Amino acid sequence: MPDVDDPGQWSQVRLLLPSVEAYARHTEPGVANDVFSGVIDRAATFLQNQGALGQATGWFERALAAREQLHGVDHPDTLTSRNNLASAYLSAGDLGRAIPLFEQTLADNERVLGADHPNTLTSRNNLAGAYASAGDLGRAIPLYERTLSDRERVLGADHPHTLTSRNSLAGAYESAGDLGRAIPLYEATLADQERVLGVDHPDTLTSRNNLAGAYESSGDLGRAIPLYEATLADCERVLGVDHPNTLSSRNNLAYAYQSAGDLGRAIPVYEATLADRERVLGADHPDTLTSRNNLAYAYGSAGERARAIPVYEATLADRERVLGADHPDTLSSRNNLATTHASAGHLGRAIPLYEATLADRERVLGVNHPDTLFSRENLALAYSGAGRHREAVALAVLNRLESARLYGADDRRTLDRIDTDALVRLAAGDRAAAVAVLEDLLPRCERALGPDDALTSMVRNRLAEAHDA
Repeated sequence: MPDVDDPGQWSQVRLLLPSVEAYARHTEPGVANDVFSGVIDRAATFLQNQGALGQATGWFERALAAREQLHGVDHPDTLTSRNNLASAYLSAGDLGRAIPLFEQTLADNERVLGADHPNTLTSRNNLAGAYASAGDLGRAIPLYERTLSDRERVLGADHPHTLTSRNSLAGAYESAGDLGRAIPLYEATLADQERVLGVDHPDTLTSRNNLAGAYESSGDLGRAIPLYEATLADCERVLGVDHPNTLSSRNNLAYAYQSAGDLGRAIPVYEATLADRERVLGADHPDTLTSRNNLAYAYGSAGERARAIPVYEATLADRERVLGADHPDTLSSRNNLATTHASAGHLGRAIPLYEATLADRERVLGVNHPDTLFSRENLALAYSGAGRHREAVALAVLNRLESARLYGADDRRTLDRIDTDALVRLAAGDRAAAVAVLEDLLPRCERALGPDDALTSMVRNRLAEAHDA
């Protein structure tokens, strides 16, 4: 079997797939041999990486059954198959099956192979990734940090698996809102991957895309957009225009255009990417659902709420069916639908959605997860708009405290939430309290962000208007 991880050999793999399919079709279930299990396991890995998750999962399950029959549940090949199957479940968004299987496989690898075996370290990194996908950063980050330390010690700083760990840890830091640690780690990892693996290696392209995303998260669109554009061109050249990673690069570029306010470029790219993902991956693939959600977001940002709301509603229903009601992506869909209703003035529909999403995020992700803070702020503003001022102020105060605990007192996100506190107090008619908040906030913004920053200017103007009133 050619190397399924090498883009240069993918054309050979595609030529062999019909033969592998015939081999699998004509091999009776329960028949086990090493050739069969090895071939379909490698073919399944290729299919998973190409986004064909249904067929990949079925073949991983057959390879696992064959290896358990041949070698028993503790054989290294069996453990590898179990890890691969869990990875396919994770790619499909099936966290309920992925996480327990990863946990079981890690325990078995530690018992059979030892804590420092490369396969054990891979299992640990994969389990951390599943925790991160579930939004459980409190478990993901320490596990990533431990795995990186162990891989550096056992495999060396330049081993591809070590570089993967470094990239994964940077991603977890970014998800936690810790861009001060994420961006330098992404930059160092990308430089090392370009040196060790080459500029066109798929892992290098992934790191470049991730670094662009971190720049975007920090508001540095001047670096994010050119890096996204270059990465997309490289993905199209190296991986092909229909590869899942290429489609992800295209989706991310559209998001960056939207962040820059360029909806004229963002919406056509979103629409094209959604069409391609539906064709290549299928309507229910998690990436397709992400494209649909992002397109609805762009429609809403363009003021086309009549187009946005039906797409959000359909995407939410599909995510609840495919991923489950508690998946972080499902919770994001529910929050986004509520936001669109709120922007349309439908607070009677927005507030119950916001309340349900906040309760679910606090339960699933924790009270000071970045997504939970976002939900709490949205609900506070909706309460304020509906005249529920006491509830709005209470939520805004709680949110600024949780933000300071998560990000630090002088982080932009915390300062922005203090401004929200002042805003809801003004709406409640408590001008004296709002002025006190703004008078404390303005010098902090000037010191942390600079006198000409957009948030600083907004706080200064709001304070002047409050004094005039």
